[in-house]
Amino acid sequence: MKKVAVILSGCGVYDGAEIHEAVLCLLHLARQGAGYQCFAPDKPQHHVVNHLSGEEEPGSRNVLEEAARVARGDIKPLTELKVDDFDALLLPGGFGAAKNLCDFAVHGADAQVDPQVLSVCKDFAAARKPAGYCCISPILMPRVYPAGVKGTIGTEATVAEAFTAMGGEHIGCAVTDVVEDSHYQVISTPAYMLAKNITEADIGIGKLVKRLLEM
Repeated sequence: MKKVAVILSGCGVYDGAEIHEAVLCLLHLARQGAGYQCFAPDKPQHHVVNHLSGEEEPGSRNVLEEAARVARGDIKPLTELKVDDFDALLLPGGFGAAKNLCDFAVHGADAQVDPQVLSVCKDFAAARKPAGYCCISPILMPRVYPAGVKGTIGTEATVAEAFTAMGGEHIGCAVTDVVEDSHYQVISTPAYMLAKNITEADIGIGKLVKRLLEM
C-alpha cells in the first residue's frame, strides 16, 4: 500500500485548511487504496476568523489542534514527519496555507515558508518523491523547487504573477484539470481558487490524487 503524508494548515477556509479540499484529498486517497497520515505545524495560527461573519476576532488557536478537527484526531506534529516513511506528499489549500504554512497572505511575492514546512517539502523534492499541491498551496512551490518549476493556482492574475515573480512558471489551468511538472515530480490543481462548488473541486482533486499515486 502506498502511503501519503498530508499537511494540514488548521481548520476552516479563511484561517486554516479548506475543509472540503482536505476531506476530498483524504477520500480520494482512501478510494484508490492508499494509506495516509495527517500532519500539521504545532504553532499558533496567524489569526482567527469567524467563519459566519468573515471577520477577524480576538484570541489565538493552535494549527495542530485545529487541524485535528479535520483529521478526526488522527494527526501528528509536523516535526514527526519523516520522508522515508512515505511515498508522496499532499497539501490541501485554504488560506491557512498562505497564512500558517507561509506568509504569502501578508508579504505576497516576498513570502517566506515556515521553516519546518519548507524542510519537509524540500526533503520530498530531494528524494524525488512526488508531491501534490491544491488551491493556494502551490504558492509554496517556487520556494521548495528550483527556478522554473511549473505549477498552477488557476487563472487568478495577481497570484499567478506572484508565482512567476517568486521564480516559478505559472500555467493557467481549468478547475477540472491539473498541471504536472514531470521533471520535479510535482502536480497542482486550482480547486477552490476557481471552483464554484464542491463537485468542481472534486474533479480536479480526484485527477491530482490519481496522478500523484501513479507518479
